[in-house]
Amino acid sequence: MTHAIRFHKTGGPEVLVWEEVGVGKPGPGEARIRHTAVGLNFVDIYNRSGVYPAQLPSGLGSEAAGVVEEVGSGVTDLKPGDRVAYGASPLGAYSEARLIPADRLLKLPDGVDDKTAAAMMLKGLTTQYLIRQTYRVKAGDTILLHAAAGGVGLILSQWAKHLGATVIGTVSSDEKAKLAKAHGCDHVIIYSREDFVKRVDEITGGKKVPVVYDSVGKDTFLKSLDCLAPLGVAALFGASSGAVEPLNLGLLAQKGSLYVTRPTLFTYAAKRESLVAMANELFDVVKSGAVKIEVHQTYPLKDAAKAHADLAARKTTGSTVLTV
Repeated sequence: MTHAIRFHKTGGPEVLVWEEVGVGKPGPGEARIRHTAVGLNFVDIYNRSGVYPAQLPSGLGSEAAGVVEEVGSGVTDLKPGDRVAYGASPLGAYSEARLIPADRLLKLPDGVDDKTAAAMMLKGLTTQYLIRQTYRVKAGDTILLHAAAGGVGLILSQWAKHLGATVIGTVSSDEKAKLAKAHGCDHVIIYSREDFVKRVDEITGGKKVPVVYDSVGKDTFLKSLDCLAPLGVAALFGASSGAVEPLNLGLLAQKGSLYVTRPTLFTYAAKRESLVAMANELFDVVKSGAVKIEVHQTYPLKDAAKAHADLAARKTTGSTVLTV
């Protein structure tokens, strides 16, 4: 039998259980894959706690790497033995093996190992849509990035720097400030003791920024709007501090005809051709060395509850991988 992390009720890390599951043979358009490494992401906490409702009992996780074991009818571009990864799939990555829609799988190029792939697919694809589609970062831009030492943060700051942008990052501690600085941030603001709105104003000479990438949510969002230049974009792609309160849209007019968006990877990567194009761009910047993916923590998959507790307590930096 195969084992997987499942939850039968929503709640804290303690609801996660390691149990035997049946996998079966792949149906039409499906593949069975054996995982080698699984990515840990903050969205997993939202799923587990019920912020994003799942049909219970449920598996968990949307990002992993592994090897194709078998394909179902109609699958022509994958074969047993192929190394693959994914970052936008139905829940169920926290498992030794699973069935998955084959159109969500991406063949891994040489030069990208399984652990790196598991650490970068969801976060790297998220970065791709944020800086290449939601707001297309260009040379000469100055951008603001919250949680700059987090999984998306370290990738986004390197990639934006590679594109020629000046990156202002916010972090919670001196240790994380050093990490952000080493990964492309030109200016680092420790928001626990500095007013980031004031610092952005100082850094930009009062011009402010055309875009803010905010995955923190409740604690930062309204102040993020105050950092935007007229017609600026606030891209809210997470809520690690809690959900943003309902917004009076009149504020957007008052603060400079601003734009607010709440994008998701599942929307941007819904079409197979979009997913492949996004992944190819991600693979290119990683293989070139412009973006380095660093796995800072690993946990055995069966210890996922401990990994969740550490992530929620902000004890982790960068990417975390669950090993199978």
